[in-house]
Amino acid sequence: MPNINPLYWDSTYEIVLNLIGAYPELDPDQVGIQQLLEMVLALPNFADDPVLANEDLLVDILRVWYEEALFYDNPI
Repeated sequence: MPNINPLYWDSTYEIVLNLIGAYPELDPDQVGIQQLLEMVLALPNFADDPVLANEDLLVDILRVWYEEALFYDNPI
């Protein structure tokens, strides 16, 4: 279930959980940086300044999303 608390750029894991909830069938390997930025900004509870986004931050979000997708596909 997506988080209802406000999301900020430093909440990488929470952002990823919300992305998984909003786009459960989407493969993070198929998401580009600009598309990811737009997806994060579109999350209903995202509350941070879009200007603070940078490529390193977005790549980190994609990395965590990819790792979580692997876990959900192959739980221990």
